[in-house]
Amino acid sequence: MEWNLSETEKIEDLQCKGYKLIQNKESFCYGIDSVLLSHFAKEMKKGSKVADLGTGNGVIGILLCAKTELANIVGIEVQQESYELAKKNIQYNKLEERFQVIQGNIKEIKQLLPRESMDVVVSNPPYKKASTGLTNGNLSKTIARHEITATLDDFFQATSYLLKDKGVFYLVHRPDRLVDIFESAHKYHLEPKNMQLVYPKIDRQPNLVLLKMVKNARTELRIDKPLIVYSQDGEYSKEIKEIYKNQKGVM
Repeated sequence: MEWNLSETEKIEDLQCKGYKLIQNKESFCYGIDSVLLSHFAKEMKKGSKVADLGTGNGVIGILLCAKTELANIVGIEVQQESYELAKKNIQYNKLEERFQVIQGNIKEIKQLLPRESMDVVVSNPPYKKASTGLTNGNLSKTIARHEITATLDDFFQATSYLLKDKGVFYLVHRPDRLVDIFESAHKYHLEPKNMQLVYPKIDRQPNLVLLKMVKNARTELRIDKPLIVYSQDGEYSKEIKEIYKNQKGVM
């Protein structure tokens, strides 16, 4: 099948089970946080029904289709352009039977999906509060990075609504928002169970945090071994190379 791409679109090899991703170079493109989240969440149970809140161009859903034996994943995306691109990526990778996408705001989750219909929720939401940090002149990138259409609390509320009892929530975010994250988690009965901090280099401050939470679980948080992205010579660390190696080897 021939695919007519616009001048701003490009195709990238995800190096995972032959899947590829069409991206718009002028919009928000995926980064290592999406790869790390899909790796962190890949232990989900076989046959899980999954929701991806803020699916963007669909990269996390595609990676999870490759890495797990999930039954079905539904992405929710507020931006029209990203929603259309996610649909195109699903069609490009022939994942229509496993991956669907809905356009809508997670603040209206009750109008989008049934209550307690999901075993797992994953999310790589905007990291910055709407009133903080520099905003980009590109509205699409600004919405992807800042809590303009929905807040962190909105994401937790939607997650709690969607998850079955003892359902699992996998989240990637920034360590400087951990106080807000834990506050919303407890508010909506999502108990943090595993946390892994991600450091760009061993002598730097962490810039990402991966969290696994369980709905209505007892209190018990395990801190996993830190993940270092780059060695001192600027190359990917052994751990990151192993993640990408395993990703390539998924068949």
